[in-house]
Amino acid sequence: MSTVYIRFAAHGSDALQRSPLLEQLVARATTAVQVANWRADAFHVLAPGGTPMPPIAAAALLAAAGAGAGAWVCVATPVHLSAGMSSVTLPRDGVLDLGPSEADTLAADFNRVFGGAGMRLTVGRAAVLLCVFDATLEVEMHDPETVAGHDLFGFQPAGTDGPRLRRLMSEIEMWLFDHEVNRARMANSRPPVTGLWLWGGGNTPAAIPAVSGWTAGQDPFFAAFGSEQQWPQETGAGVVVCTQQPGSRGWLEVEQRWLAPAVAALKSGRIKKLELSAADRRISVAAGPTLRFWRRPRPWWESFEVTVGESNDFQ
Repeated sequence: MSTVYIRFAAHGSDALQRSPLLEQLVARATTAVQVANWRADAFHVLAPGGTPMPPIAAAALLAAAGAGAGAWVCVATPVHLSAGMSSVTLPRDGVLDLGPSEADTLAADFNRVFGGAGMRLTVGRAAVLLCVFDATLEVEMHDPETVAGHDLFGFQPAGTDGPRLRRLMSEIEMWLFDHEVNRARMANSRPPVTGLWLWGGGNTPAAIPAVSGWTAGQDPFFAAFGSEQQWPQETGAGVVVCTQQPGSRGWLEVEQRWLAPAVAALKSGRIKKLELSAADRRISVAAGPTLRFWRRPRPWWESFEVTVGESNDFQ
């Protein structure tokens, strides 16, 4: 029997909504544990036995372009930044999704403008943008989910090559100003892309490590290992990444497509454990006598220690 790991968004907010199905599960679960890196935590569900996790962007690049595509790569996530009098912030809803045509247009124009500088923009699975470099870089970067809701000052790229990437990000902001993609987005009442947030970088290995299981969702890392659209008939180990927050407009679809089938698989014994992850917490639900039936459901954000009024996660 296998484990399924479901990751969902958890913004701190003054208008959080209850989720009865999720809260009933959590009431019958183990105590939440703190997790420093949820992707590494989830990766072990698919690759037990100490298989090293590749860099996030490297896995995405190899899945899209194959080996030999570049020496170093990072994810270039489109964002809508908010500029104040003395600071620039990535809002809670500032991480944007691109359509395939938008991603292709931006990549082609980036390569026209910045071509010849030892880097290029390419499009991975699920319209993920990847910035590929011909030489390796030494830089410390931050996942946008940890940046959302905060001033960017303390989250800029650091390290030996930090200044280079900071300059590039500034040049990208100027390039995007009044870009044709943004004119089209604004004409359709969609927020413009004001920057590309660079993160998840690393050297490109020769191949993606083998895993045993399935994945779903649009996460740039786990999309490299496949992407199921529905709960698979042969369950096995799996990782599902949902960008919706419990109680949000899209949460009902998450419940119907992923959470309800997970509960059914748990009850039938087709999976041995369900891992629920949000912010920096993970809660385990197992079948059988370990279920804590005496607990009364409480708001899900209390179980995951999401602070009301603060941003703790992405999207």
